[in-house]
Amino acid sequence: MTFRTLIDNIRYRGALWATGFFFLVAIILTTIFAQYISLEPNQFNVQKEALKTAKKTTTRALPTGYVYSNTLSVLADTILEKNGGYLSNDIAPPSVFLDNMPSWEFGALVMIRDGATALRNQFARSQSQSNEDSDLAKAEPSFYYQHNSWALPSTEGEYSKGAKALKGYMGRLLNNRAQFYSRADNLRQYFEVVEKRLGGLSARLIASTGRLQSDGINQRYAAMKQTPWIKIDDVFWEARGATWALVHLLKAVEHDFGDVLANKNASETMKRVIHELEKAITPIWSPMILNGDGFGILSNYSLTMATYITRANAATLDLRDIMMRG
Repeated sequence: MTFRTLIDNIRYRGALWATGFFFLVAIILTTIFAQYISLEPNQFNVQKEALKTAKKTTTRALPTGYVYSNTLSVLADTILEKNGGYLSNDIAPPSVFLDNMPSWEFGALVMIRDGATALRNQFARSQSQSNEDSDLAKAEPSFYYQHNSWALPSTEGEYSKGAKALKGYMGRLLNNRAQFYSRADNLRQYFEVVEKRLGGLSARLIASTGRLQSDGINQRYAAMKQTPWIKIDDVFWEARGATWALVHLLKAVEHDFGDVLANKNASETMKRVIHELEKAITPIWSPMILNGDGFGILSNYSLTMATYITRANAATLDLRDIMMRG
């Protein structure tokens, strides 16, 4: 081997090392960024956020319904502006390879849709034949736009329109030019929807554990098809997103329907629902979602989540029945 060949060989290997180092750094940075945009948003104080929006210093100045409406708006803004923005319609890496956060976003979106429908059809109308609010008539359908459209129009654009329309309603509510009716019959109809959502999530989480035999507690789930192994974490994260959004909406209901709940002796039941849902979104310390078997080495995350949601579902059923009583 000549001296020139040796030099060329060193240079060649140096180029390979540089290329390998570049790719290693790129992989590490991409992984860190993927973890960052997969972080769940923190909970927020619904009353403080409402005061911030209204630029008030006391909740006494806020009209009934303002906290609930503002909570819907903040939830919509949060899924659009959280770490990494809205990911469900991304077509570029690394977002396109991530499924946990898009599942979380869809779960939260379903609760936003239900909340917007309740506001438009029940809370903001005095009776079935009364006129609907013009801003809410624009807001609700905007949130029902497909959740994964990236262009013409984009999902973010439609959801932003919905949040803007909500703010228009809130502005008129603040100036006594819009209505919000905090009645027990209105609340009962919303609880019926919440009950079904929670029941569906609980059933899907239990189905993902593979314990579908007909044996008492699981008998009603026996006919369900087991969740595919690669979809288990998607169901779990959808439930996390739905629970996160619902906790805030129920706290807003607790504020704006406080008198109704108190008159029906339902305040403690409402607190129990919120408590169970908050336990369901306790921070996760595991890097991956595991579904262990019975008392084995690995935990069963789906079954743990289902336990809390099932308890919240049962308490919501109690709330619905209480709202029906005279």
